[in-house]
Amino acid sequence: MTRKLLLLPAALLCLAAAPAPAPKTAPAKPAAKSAPAKAAPAGPYDAQNPQNLMEILGSAGAKVQTSRREADSVFVTVISTAANFSLQFAGCSAQGRACQAALFDSILDGGAPTLAQVNGFNQTSVFCRLYQDKTGRPHATYAALLVKSDTRETAMLHLAAWQGCLGESRDFLRDPIAYLANAA
Repeated sequence: MTRKLLLLPAALLCLAAAPAPAPKTAPAKPAAKSAPAKAAPAGPYDAQNPQNLMEILGSAGAKVQTSRREADSVFVTVISTAANFSLQFAGCSAQGRACQAALFDSILDGGAPTLAQVNGFNQTSVFCRLYQDKTGRPHATYAALLVKSDTRETAMLHLAAWQGCLGESRDFLRDPIAYLANAA
């Protein structure tokens, strides 16, 4: 279990280790016309508005789109080089805002762990859960409560936890027996 808790700071260090953007300098000659820069998000970050997390993911290079809305939920599809996954924002207002929680879910490739092995994984992880869908395919999930006091940094923390969850889940699927033997 300690190994799982150490994964979160390691994921955050990876985010912090990203190279800083190069300082902008004025060009000596007029530059060729370039594409307009994306506008900065208007107003303060609102974790309970799905659009704000979608903007963070989009600025990181992911293709993000709302796939549907049902009752008090907003469903989002995310396609990226790191992983393809879905986001369900739950407890939302009729306008799809003021959401109370977000559920990250990814179908995992490879491996077919037994139900006992999936339960073993779930007993070793603090923030990541696996389940098998009706067809027997394993899914990794991570859930986050969304509150008004959350910041952009809180969102980045949730994304780092999600990345850690995906990594641990993939390690588990490669060899469930060895993974569980080392998780004790």
